[in-house]
Amino acid sequence: MKNHRLVLVCLISAISLGANAQIAANPNRQAISSNAEAAPVALVYIASTPKGGSANEIVAYSAATNGKLTPIAGSPFPENVMSLAANAKYLVAVNANGFDIDSYKIESDGALHYEASKNAAKSDDCNTLGALFFDRSGRSLYDMETNGSGCANNTYESFNVAASNGNVETVGDSGANAWLQLPASFIGNDVYAYTASCIRDMYWGIYGFKRSSNGDLRAININGAPPTPPNGYFYCPALTATDGSNHVAMTMQPVNQNTFLPDRPAQLASYTADDAGNLSTTNTAGKMPETEAGLVNDLKMSPSGELLAVAGSSGLQVFHFNGEKAITRETGLLTKDAIVACFWDKSNHLYAISTASGKLFAFTVTTEKAGEAPGSPYDVSSPQDLVAEPIP
Repeated sequence: MKNHRLVLVCLISAISLGANAQIAANPNRQAISSNAEAAPVALVYIASTPKGGSANEIVAYSAATNGKLTPIAGSPFPENVMSLAANAKYLVAVNANGFDIDSYKIESDGALHYEASKNAAKSDDCNTLGALFFDRSGRSLYDMETNGSGCANNTYESFNVAASNGNVETVGDSGANAWLQLPASFIGNDVYAYTASCIRDMYWGIYGFKRSSNGDLRAININGAPPTPPNGYFYCPALTATDGSNHVAMTMQPVNQNTFLPDRPAQLASYTADDAGNLSTTNTAGKMPETEAGLVNDLKMSPSGELLAVAGSSGLQVFHFNGEKAITRETGLLTKDAIVACFWDKSNHLYAISTASGKLFAFTVTTEKAGEAPGSPYDVSSPQDLVAEPIP
């Protein structure tokens, strides 16, 4: 049985390590200055495996206005969890046992207080929980479950998180779909959500879901197809990210029709959702930008909807998102470390983790400048997932 605990509130000052220079697309871009630290603007949580350990833990930082990170009192928290998600009050995480969802109250300084666990396993299924994600309101929680429907198909299970105590309450599931692998992203109306799938560079699909008023997420049939690919190729769509309006960004991996090899860089497409949830695009292969990030692992839209972060095996890159118009290149690689996940806060900071190098990176990125924040990168042993939550 999990011990309930309340971590005492205090702040520890981090050692300033100095900022590394960014690799920018535009040589005239301004570097980020190391301004004096101010009140924290965001909280950053990372699920990681300590060196020599078999159980995971949660490493936690507070972020200053200049992006510098300070360890939160009590961090690392000895919580054996994997996938993370957060709203204004609670951090929720998939327990390493693969079927519990644990919830933690976020204290005023960012310390975590265990609240409850939800056994999300169904008696008639063989489900293993994957990625967690919230809707835009932060009230409805979803997980991507492998073999969560009849021991053969994947599904999104829907939950509500009680504001009073963090209890996770089951609402329903989206229905069977063996191709679901990744979380879905909600457009601005918080009704429609989208995901895509690219399996073994051969099979692909673009999927839509509709959220009901109680938070239940259900699959819907939508119109939506990749743009016309280059000659001799087909597009394999995978990751999605959405802005606060009705637009969806999506990775498009060109795959050789003869060899079934992804022998060209991934490209980025933008879609527009209509009132029925259907997707359309005016993008063409020649206008869609190629990424430098290698095999894409994560795609995240900034809260402003103007910037799109692409994380991959060759590094981290940022693009300018233009709604229904073609996406354009904003920066070169901000780091060449392999990045498995990234996340924006609401203060123009972009965080990224590299499992291979055991690093947490912090960047300040706007449409005017981009650079690594003071103190970045930070040593984090085997980081696997991260989430950033703004301080109210």
